[in-house]
Amino acid sequence: MFLSAFAAPHDRASRTYYDRCRARGKTHTQVLLRLARHRISVLFAMLRDGTFYEPRTPWIA
Repeated sequence: MFLSAFAAPHDRASRTYYDRCRARGKTHTQVLLRLARHRISVLFAMLRDGTFYEPRTPWIA
């Protein structure tokens, strides 16, 4: 999952999350680990609900 996080900055929602975490002072590695954990949570939710991945537009505060 850590390797898939490297591709995450190419996804709009993931890139927004990446930039937001970096602005808070997190290091590159810390943000990649957060993205990897988030992707694992998404995969488990997809398996639990029997759904396919549907990209969302990023939520901007």
